Amino acid sequence: MLNTLCSFSHRYGGNADYVLAGGGNTSCKDKDFLYIKGSGTALATIEPCGFVKMERAKLAAMLAKDYPADEAEREAAVLADLMSARAFGEEAKRPSVETLLHDLFPQKFVLHVHPAKVNGLTCSQLGEKTVKDAFGGAVWVESTKPGYILAMLCKDKLDAYKNATGKNADVLFLQNHGIFFAADSEAELDAIVKSVMDKLDAMITRTPDFTDMEYDADKVMTLAPAIRMLWGEGAPAVVKFTANKSVLEFAESAEKFAALVESFTPDHIVYCKAHPLFVEADHIEEVKVAFEAYVAKYGYKPKVIFVKGLGMFTVSDTAKSAATVTAVWLDALKIATYAESFGGVLPMTEELIDFIVNWEVESYRAKVNAGGKSARRIEGKIAIVTGSAQGFGKGIAEHMAAEGAYIVVADMNEAGAKATADELCEKFGAGVAVSVGANVSDEESVKAMVAKCVSEFGGLDVLVNNAGIVRAGSLEEMTKSNFELVTAVNYTAYFLCAKYAAAVMKIQRAICPNYLADIVEINSKSGLEPSNKNFAYAGSKFGGIGLTSSFALELAPYGIKVNAVCPGNFLNGPLWSDPEKGLFVQYLRAGKVPGAKTVEDVRRFYEAKVPLNRGCEVVDVVRAILYIIEQEYETGQAIPVTGGQVMLH
Repeated sequence: MLNTLCSFSHRYGGNADYVLAGGGNTSCKDKDFLYIKGSGTALATIEPCGFVKMERAKLAAMLAKDYPADEAEREAAVLADLMSARAFGEEAKRPSVETLLHDLFPQKFVLHVHPAKVNGLTCSQLGEKTVKDAFGGAVWVESTKPGYILAMLCKDKLDAYKNATGKNADVLFLQNHGIFFAADSEAELDAIVKSVMDKLDAMITRTPDFTDMEYDADKVMTLAPAIRMLWGEGAPAVVKFTANKSVLEFAESAEKFAALVESFTPDHIVYCKAHPLFVEADHIEEVKVAFEAYVAKYGYKPKVIFVKGLGMFTVSDTAKSAATVTAVWLDALKIATYAESFGGVLPMTEELIDFIVNWEVESYRAKVNAGGKSARRIEGKIAIVTGSAQGFGKGIAEHMAAEGAYIVVADMNEAGAKATADELCEKFGAGVAVSVGANVSDEESVKAMVAKCVSEFGGLDVLVNNAGIVRAGSLEEMTKSNFELVTAVNYTAYFLCAKYAAAVMKIQRAICPNYLADIVEINSKSGLEPSNKNFAYAGSKFGGIGLTSSFALELAPYGIKVNAVCPGNFLNGPLWSDPEKGLFVQYLRAGKVPGAKTVEDVRRFYEAKVPLNRGCEVVDVVRAILYIIEQEYETGQAIPVTGGQVMLH
């Protein structure tokens, strides 16, 4: 029985047309026990141990019990009895709030989901009439308080249906909530679901269009960092921007947006708060005024902000929860569009909205969805790491993600950047990293790189200017084109990246005066001392030190610290060890190491220069980067990480 329960739970739970934000509930039962999805588990991946075993006799007793009339006392007593109904050994699990409702159905299997097409009907003016006319075998339950009150109302409705028809209902529509399906087999359940959805498809006259549209990237790069700082007040927060056809349709005017002002279902309140914010003007000051007025009115910060003519910003404290807010609010757009086929939207009442906002069970569900981890060293920081598709840059990106940062993997190797971002997401969690193809020596490409960061995460806290190139050779061997290439990638690109990163960081500082950001150049030992027959590289790195100290002076008033990390030789990385283009090969060919006959001779020569007798590793550099970010009283410095080969004087 549990295997069957897992089977259809996975199928429906993994289908975004049926389940929202990992929600939904399923159950199965025998004579004595009900097995129901536990709070905090996802249908798409739930295993048998994720279901909570409940004693049906105790659940039935709850339906016959007289609870206190006082709402707070009643909810506390119901919750206590629900927990007491858990079977022996299940004490560590928390059953779904809808457990009582599942037990009302005599059928073996129950599926409760929230398809947007269904809620286009249940959240509409003509919902009840349509169900009576088109779904004669279904039960309609009007909107009411969830939990015990809802279960008792459903009991009355299901009992009345059986008394009138002599049959048990297998479909129950909940106004402003979702739908229940009940059956004695998986095949029968699927057939019932298909029948309902086919009827809805035939009745719906217009569907939402989520085709991405062009938008004013400059406006987004201005507003998203401001919203991020307003919402987080200097603490980590993530803002996502969306501009698809349906979003822009509702963002056209306050009149068009009116259909979204009130909440449709409990899920929209749990994940997105009770009300979205609509801003008439696309300037920082207007957004700030509207934001502050919203907080003064409702006592909490908006998670959904529509800006007239621009698009939708969704915000929360983590990338995971911000992505959930986005998905849930796109669901609201679907519902509003589908509801047009049934007389237009009918949102929840203010009384019901207020109840759910303060309801302990839904507060618990929101906390579980948000998740919780102990803070890491750069938790919630948003970072761009250039040249991070492979090698040294990839190692930096991975270590920073492990310490809690969100990473934009930027590289000319677009496929490699995507592969690295995918690896980071798989290792550290969905949404931790995104990729962007970027030529850091091209101004438009750099601007687009920063814009991608802002649209995905809402701001920028750390720029790690890592992309670099080496072309070694003597004066006789060096070509003008190679010299200019090294200069463009190692020197000019640093200027471009700092220019566009600083613009975002300045906005964040303007909103939050105590906020600090970081620009970190991955320089080199060759930026601290001359490098024989490697003047193109050394010159660009010496220049980078000059840019670092100069940027530091200019940007200090904006709370932007600018420092350089100067690694020693990364002997085990591809820059040195690549058999065709690595520095060992280049230096051997250029005769840079007197008497060297082989690549190994060159390696031993450079290892012998280091007092600690080894080359630099990625972790050595990352530790320096983390120090730079964490300290609040140093800027304009070039920090050697050379194993003692180069020492400060």
